[in-house]
Amino acid sequence: MLAREVMASPVVTTTADAAITDIADLMLKHKVSALPVLDADGQVIGIVSEGDLIQRDEIGTLPHRSWWLSALGTKAQLADEFIKSHGATASAVMTANVLTVSADTPLQEIAEILERKKVKRLPILEDGKLVGIVSRANLLQALAIQRGAAQDAPSPEDRDLRQRFLDTLKGEPWANSAHLNVIAKQGVLYLWGQVRSQKEREALVLAAKETPGVKDVVDHTDRSVTVY
Repeated sequence: MLAREVMASPVVTTTADAAITDIADLMLKHKVSALPVLDADGQVIGIVSEGDLIQRDEIGTLPHRSWWLSALGTKAQLADEFIKSHGATASAVMTANVLTVSADTPLQEIAEILERKKVKRLPILEDGKLVGIVSRANLLQALAIQRGAAQDAPSPEDRDLRQRFLDTLKGEPWANSAHLNVIAKQGVLYLWGQVRSQKEREALVLAAKETPGVKDVVDHTDRSVTVY
């Protein structure tokens, strides 16, 4: 399977000058644990995760260093910690030089990168632009659908099926694709992600079933789940 077949898309993003409080609001509103940071041209220049926001001066969670650890740390390390815990914008706390992969990257390669680099998610690029994100949760979702199914990769028909459904949602004002992840396998659409109401869940399932070529729909959406 490829990144484009399991990635969450579109992605909730932020900008380098976004305030820390606004970033926290976005994460809570959209139930995501990280936000890619884009420049004015839409290029990924960093990523801000929950981990970047938990040790903050405002809430009294600054890291405590013993005097001897402080003595061992370099001045650059100590300065970086200060910026992370006191900086007011995304540019101050984000991880720069973000690892990214293309939409056609095999999941095996993504899994190896996540493990080797000790990261939880990878932004997905196509022609240099952000088109999705793949997290560890998305890999588990891909694994889950293998039970009782053939182990081969999704067919071109499945890829088209997934895209037709996502294109349908773009025209529906009640749908929020940023909260949804979809995998197509052997004509079956598997839905994961967050819904805001039972009615939205029912509408998603109905829209999926009405997509030409769909044989069945397996709904795993939830009102409280973290998307990525």
